Amino acid sequence: MLDRLRGMAVFAKVVQTGSFRSAAKALALSPSVVSHHVAQLEAALDAVLLYRNSRRIALTAHGEKLFAVAQELLQLAEGGFHDVATASERMTGRLSVAAPAGLATGPLMDDFAAFAREHPKVELCLSFSDVTIDMVAQGVDVAIRGGALRDSGLKTKRLFDIPRTLVASPDYIATRPKPKHPNDLAKWDWIRLGSRPAEATFFHDNGSKVRTRVHARIVADNAIAMAELAKRGLGLAPVPTSIAARDLASGALAAVLPAWRLESPPVYAVWPANVPRTAVSLKFVAYLEERSRRR
Repeated sequence: MLDRLRGMAVFAKVVQTGSFRSAAKALALSPSVVSHHVAQLEAALDAVLLYRNSRRIALTAHGEKLFAVAQELLQLAEGGFHDVATASERMTGRLSVAAPAGLATGPLMDDFAAFAREHPKVELCLSFSDVTIDMVAQGVDVAIRGGALRDSGLKTKRLFDIPRTLVASPDYIATRPKPKHPNDLAKWDWIRLGSRPAEATFFHDNGSKVRTRVHARIVADNAIAMAELAKRGLGLAPVPTSIAARDLASGALAAVLPAWRLESPPVYAVWPANVPRTAVSLKFVAYLEERSRRR
């Protein structure tokens, strides 16, 4: 099918320019290659499309019919190319973005909202889930991902880090001896995000760093659900600070070992490697990067 479409395009250029030599010049091909494409097309159709001699060409009846079809196809293709290029320049079209559920509140949502306001002709399709997706299979233009990235051949841009807080319900904390060091939490019940390893890294203002294994009583695929489970007294939950902020302020959750900071995973924008520089998706990534830099 691709060979026939290529042959039709060459055939149409021969008719438009009036000769094989002129068509070859316009297409940056040799005259013999142009002649070969037309001959292959005629063989595939089992029909003569052109009468030609050293001076001129003339369309046969079959050639006239095919030329009309070829012209229409080429016009449609050119129109499609123009529409895609124009959409990229004007910041119009559909943009599919996937992001972790844990970032559905906080600065990233401010960035999404600001982009939507500034570019009203871009249709945003947003998906929030902490489950890693196959971008190509699901037709996602840009994915926001946290933590270490697998070497997948995708393009990446680091945007910011996610501050996290270790939280639990006051009732759960009251059932345990008051911890003074991360190692004291080794036997506590943990609620772990399934996409992260079964360990936690803590930092102290005095420069100390401690990495400890955690016993995950519950594994969830959503940071918001982790905070909700922690509120119900089921254990410790390391969650983005933006998610825990309201419940910490109300007393529904309490910070555990506040003198120690949890490791803040980096957040990246990820997109397919073959996306052109003028694409709306890359302009969106640049927009997020600029806003992150200003924060």
